[in-house]
Amino acid sequence: MIHDWRPRVASRGRSIHRGLSRPLSRGKARFTPPRVASRGRSILLIAGLLAAGCGQPQKPEPRSEAPAARPAEPPPAAAAAAPAPPAPAPAPATPPAAPALPRDLGSATRENPLRPTAHTGTSIRNDSRVPAAAAPRLAALKLPPGFSIEIYSTDVPNARSLALGAPGVVYVSTRRDKRVYAVVDRNRDHKPDRVYTVAQGLDTPNGIAYRNGTLYIAQVGRLLRLDGIDGRLANPPKPVVVTDALPKLEHHGWRYIRFGPDGWLYIPIGAPCNICKRDEPIFASIARMKPDGSALEVFASGVRNSVGFDWHPVTHELWFTDNGRDDLGNDLPPDELDHAPRAGMHFGYPYCHGGVIADPEFTDRPCTDFEPPVQNLGPHTAALGMRFYTGKMFPPEYRNAIIFAEHGSWNREHKLGYRVMVVRLDGDKAVSYEPLVSGWIDEQTDEAWGRPVDVEVLDDGSLLISDDWKGVLYRVTYRK
Repeated sequence: MIHDWRPRVASRGRSIHRGLSRPLSRGKARFTPPRVASRGRSILLIAGLLAAGCGQPQKPEPRSEAPAARPAEPPPAAAAAAPAPPAPAPAPATPPAAPALPRDLGSATRENPLRPTAHTGTSIRNDSRVPAAAAPRLAALKLPPGFSIEIYSTDVPNARSLALGAPGVVYVSTRRDKRVYAVVDRNRDHKPDRVYTVAQGLDTPNGIAYRNGTLYIAQVGRLLRLDGIDGRLANPPKPVVVTDALPKLEHHGWRYIRFGPDGWLYIPIGAPCNICKRDEPIFASIARMKPDGSALEVFASGVRNSVGFDWHPVTHELWFTDNGRDDLGNDLPPDELDHAPRAGMHFGYPYCHGGVIADPEFTDRPCTDFEPPVQNLGPHTAALGMRFYTGKMFPPEYRNAIIFAEHGSWNREHKLGYRVMVVRLDGDKAVSYEPLVSGWIDEQTDEAWGRPVDVEVLDDGSLLISDDWKGVLYRVTYRK
């Protein structure tokens, strides 16, 4: 290292050198030996000269005969390698392209759903006219080979929900007729002997359920029961109010009720609107209560309007139909077949429909937050009453399949539904969705002459179907 002995310049123009100082002349600073003191040699002078390197040179040490051994050089492998040049910075990653928007229901996913626009303008209305009082057109109904259909009863005006009572008795509710009937087949030949009216003057008594000799009837705002009804069909008892704590709003206010394998009474509480979100969690749900009306609680949420459900005969888990919202066009959204193996599940309404359709009005939650349907059904088909088929009359492939009624659309330019469908399962997956009975609509005129509502499996394995337009019960049988 080369030492610079030039004096450093102080902050006030003075040079500093080995502790001695003198004023600097203008211009370039230069070294000036200190002056000799007037009293001769000065120890300070000698010290200054020695510090400046002006003293006597030192004598070199005598060189030894043999040169000193050089330190061993490290082997090449141990030598420090030259540092590698830094690797070039990686190029910034190209962000993945956004997935293409789905074109239809088949290409939509829960992660990339359809996003229809909100409805504007006039809603589609294509109501069928109530048919004239004419005999049901059985010849127009289509069934798979080996199946046949016949009239079981014509004495049940506005027939809606079905419930098996004591042996040979089928209870039938109505929605607009304000009555509940008992259809009795005393000799068990599957030809009814008599029809009794067991309740009348009720407010939309759509839901009925039978348990231990008591018939439960659900109105819009309350639940009734008829105790000991089996022995009093001709002179029914006065209804007892179980609870009057149900919501009293009429929109989707007609109930569908059944007892579950846990002994609780299940009762859907539909959304009181086409599309909305209420603060009360009881709306848009399937609720349940104890038979005495206590402990009402929500079992499943996000269910717009279920009017049909049943429990799997093996797993005892709940399955249900749900009616989709209106005013998203002819083909959106589908109705749904859903599966609720446990309490607390949410099925999407009002945010997501059919598992893959984001609602245009309620956008703050994605479809991935909710349970998807097991099977999307036809749009606006009004899927209603359903049963697992537990009989032995039909072919084996119908065993434990789901049979349900599609009441039929009123808000499509071309009508859809008006049929009874079958969904076959493999575990908890749907593997087929096809008609069992169709033909209640004239494909040429697009007019319906009947509308199936509910189904029930009789003790011989035959299937009852209610029709509220024709006011009849049909019976489906199978013979090889």
